[in-house]
Amino acid sequence: MSPKDAMFSFAKSAGLMPQEEMLEVSKRKSSLYIGIPKETSFQENRVPLVPDAIALLINNGHDIVVETNAGKAANFHDKDYSDAGAKIAYSTDEVYKADMILKVEPPSLEEIEMMQHKQTLISALQLTIQPENFVKKLMDKKVTAIAYDFIKDEEGIFPIVRSMSEIAGNTSILIAAEYLSNVNNGQGSMLGGISGVSPTEVVILGAGTVGEYAARAALGLGASVKVFDNSIFKLRRLQNNLGLRIFTSVLQPKVLMKSMKTADVVIGSIRAAEGRTPLVVSEEMVGEMKFGSVIIDVSIDQGGCFETSRVTNHTNPVFRKYGVIHYCVPNIASRVSRTASYALSNVFAPILLNIGEEGGVNNVLRRDKGVRHGVYIYNGILTNKYLGETFNLPYKDIDLMMAAY
Repeated sequence: MSPKDAMFSFAKSAGLMPQEEMLEVSKRKSSLYIGIPKETSFQENRVPLVPDAIALLINNGHDIVVETNAGKAANFHDKDYSDAGAKIAYSTDEVYKADMILKVEPPSLEEIEMMQHKQTLISALQLTIQPENFVKKLMDKKVTAIAYDFIKDEEGIFPIVRSMSEIAGNTSILIAAEYLSNVNNGQGSMLGGISGVSPTEVVILGAGTVGEYAARAALGLGASVKVFDNSIFKLRRLQNNLGLRIFTSVLQPKVLMKSMKTADVVIGSIRAAEGRTPLVVSEEMVGEMKFGSVIIDVSIDQGGCFETSRVTNHTNPVFRKYGVIHYCVPNIASRVSRTASYALSNVFAPILLNIGEEGGVNNVLRRDKGVRHGVYIYNGILTNKYLGETFNLPYKDIDLMMAAY
């Protein structure tokens, strides 16, 4: 037998011998200790986790402490959380001793003082309103801070921003319906249409998620809808998503003015990629609108897209100018806080379960680029370019930092 044949025979016989079984190495799970403080921001009624989500996390081995009355504004009571397995804390300090803090709004400077070193914070960021010492104080605490409004899902969509936009779009039409009625000293019209009566005319500025869901709600009630946006792509996408060929137009002042003169409701849902929302409706245009018509400026949290808009709140939500009712409350989702809390919880619960399954936040940040996209401080190191350039602070790329570990 030649050396080549002998080698082949040996290799073949070796392949028939018993082999060791290759098993997947089990992941090292981690038990999370999560604190949910009561929101202190003005008229913030939402809560990040509902009792059902709390029960799910508790059953997966995690510990959760909830500050008393944290969910009261959304009609979730302490007993609901206690029955779900959470511990109820009667002092804010006790909540901030948890390893991970979960909030809806960004923490106040007083709340940052209560935070522990090396904690993980998950909350909104709200880039445009944060003072410089907010960032510096978080960095001094060496925390890892994740902005949930910047977290992406598998398709590259911001799931919480989209959920809140869907709520704002639907709710804006319901709010408009309230202020058209006699109950709120409106013109006495029903938003929608019935046989033999001309339908309500609704003009929507912006063809994003808010605009789409406002259009869905208005069309469902039988209203006549017109949508304006400078993006042909967004207008075409909206029509395809609705499955209807409704009136659409780019933002041409003459066409917009003509539509606003006959409109009963105008929804402002234009978003700016950075900075202030562009003013697309002048004071002159508002002055030409019908007496008793309604403006809902959803864009007010970025400055508003109507020249006549000014920020209002849930206590005093409207004012009149030129006989037109203006509703300019920034946080519309907080008006329907229970629904909004469920929407938040539906996003947070899977993320928290994944953090536990992967063995902690650091492991998730290495593997999940969607969650990593929300990080703006990592172990006290600023990783957000916008914050770094705005406040002239040194920052590092989070992707490069994760690659180094």
